[in-house]
Amino acid sequence: MKTLFKTAILFLTLTFISCEDVIDVDVQTAPSRLTVEASLDWEKGTTGNEQTIKLRMSTAFFDTTTNTAVTGASVKVTNDSNGTEFIFADEGNGEYRTSSFVPIINQSYTLEIQYDGETYSATETLMSVTDITEINQSREDGFDDEALEVNIFFTDPEEEDNYYLFRFQERGDLLPDFEDLDDEFVNGNEIPWYYEKDDDDDTEEFVPGDIIDIALYGISEDYYNYIRILIEQSGGVDLFATIPVDLRGNCINLTDPDNYAHGYFRLTQVVRASYEFE
Repeated sequence: MKTLFKTAILFLTLTFISCEDVIDVDVQTAPSRLTVEASLDWEKGTTGNEQTIKLRMSTAFFDTTTNTAVTGASVKVTNDSNGTEFIFADEGNGEYRTSSFVPIINQSYTLEIQYDGETYSATETLMSVTDITEINQSREDGFDDEALEVNIFFTDPEEEDNYYLFRFQERGDLLPDFEDLDDEFVNGNEIPWYYEKDDDDDTEEFVPGDIIDIALYGISEDYYNYIRILIEQSGGVDLFATIPVDLRGNCINLTDPDNYAHGYFRLTQVVRASYEFE
């Protein structure tokens, strides 16, 4: 009886170990669309004349082999006040570059892309950004009072609406983290902002010697509303999260509105800094 019982257990164990089910993931399909990465960022202390716009075509989720670079497009940005045009030259790899861009704070610009017989357009305003006044470290502001965090301080300008985008990336990490802020409840005050790595299995806490690169962008209200949703959705969906939506940018297809583009045309001023943990 014992022998029979042991044999049955062994059979079941081997069955469970050797059983591998192939699971087909049902991923939604969508038509391939033009994807626009047009972030014209003017770093304080530079002329801002060198700018790059990247064009790709969207592909299926599991497609990692298709060359998505868009070449042969006509790309230009126009200063809406004086009509100055900045032509972005096709580099042949999906990137379009200019070395003559002139950034002007609070100036409106229009992006025009002509590709495959269709014209895409987007308009944005170049927003300013305040300076970072201090950077330090602590263990007291984050969710984990034993983990190191970086703190940045800046003063929000008074009597105006301001919107901010933060970019944090530790040296050696593949991807950065983004966070957003509007000044509705902190207008005109000094703002302390901390960044602590998420407490999950794939992330290690900061340790002395780690270096983090920080960027603070001044962004428009429209871009703030766009990036806020994008950041929320990129964090995954849990029980209390908002249901993901089809997030559209500001690039409109003037020829065929139904064939809209992905991505966004933004203009920002940015300050950058780095910090090494002690």
